[in-house]
Amino acid sequence: MQAHTAQQVNGADISSHNITQYLTFILNDEAYGIDILKIREIIDYGNITKVPMMPGYIAGVINLRGSVVSVVDLALRFSEKKSLRTKRSSIVILEVLDDEQQKLEIGITVDVVNEVLDITAADIEPAPSFGTKIRTDFISGMGKVDNKMLVLLNTDNILAIEELSDLSSYQG
Repeated sequence: MQAHTAQQVNGADISSHNITQYLTFILNDEAYGIDILKIREIIDYGNITKVPMMPGYIAGVINLRGSVVSVVDLALRFSEKKSLRTKRSSIVILEVLDDEQQKLEIGITVDVVNEVLDITAADIEPAPSFGTKIRTDFISGMGKVDNKMLVLLNTDNILAIEELSDLSSYQG
């Protein structure tokens, strides 16, 4: 979590607030956010190679500067309909830890990358216990931004350890 101290944001003193930056994106017409500190880079969607006998939500693997990186189709991971790919579709590369605490890069597919937003801890509500389109353990909280709610994702649960250990055998 990135904390700013004794600074001004939009003219307001934020010295007493913890602010976290979230990359926002659209997936099947819904807006989501991921803590920017978990993100390594964003690349154009494409050149995904299917891998036999992988779960349906694994889109395949890509070659990222000589390294093999597994790509999760986030819409299918959420048990929703597959997203339509457009020229604005992207792969967000996340850095996660496997069960041996080794850094592992995993890609997730998104329809459209929006922007980076600063959200204070006071503007984040707990995840609802029911009523969402995705599993509640995939949600770290609900961010209040401009009188709207933004679903903040828990990438540790979306890319769970047992699934990462299955994928790590495909990493180069």
